[in-house]
Amino acid sequence: QVQLVESGGGLVQAGGSLRLSCAASGSIFRLNVMGWYRQSPGKQRELVATVTSGGSTNYTDSVKGRFTIFRDNARNTVYLQMNSLKPEDTAVYYCNAVGLTYAYRRFDSWGQGTQVTVSS
Repeated sequence: QVQLVESGGGLVQAGGSLRLSCAASGSIFRLNVMGWYRQSPGKQRELVATVTSGGSTNYTDSVKGRFTIFRDNARNTVYLQMNSLKPEDTAVYYCNAVGLTYAYRRFDSWGQGTQVTVSS
């Protein structure tokens, strides 16, 4: 079992910043990809950003230049630094991790979600 615990959401004014954190714990042999997704009311969950164990990153176009994803491999933790926030960034943000357990079984785990609200 692999658990993900998120923190760092909240209410911020447009133009402000927030940093999300997600710590993975459990039977983790290898964490391949960690990422952040978000879901707004009435919309499907969408990819925000991902980062591989080697540090390669991928961002959805709407957050490029404003958000930065990075990870601390020693702590099995991924972060999302969000700057220049816009009201359309308002959503529940979910952490995701894909990897292998010590039993060499693939896992694809999700956090419980953290609310980010950007006021105009």
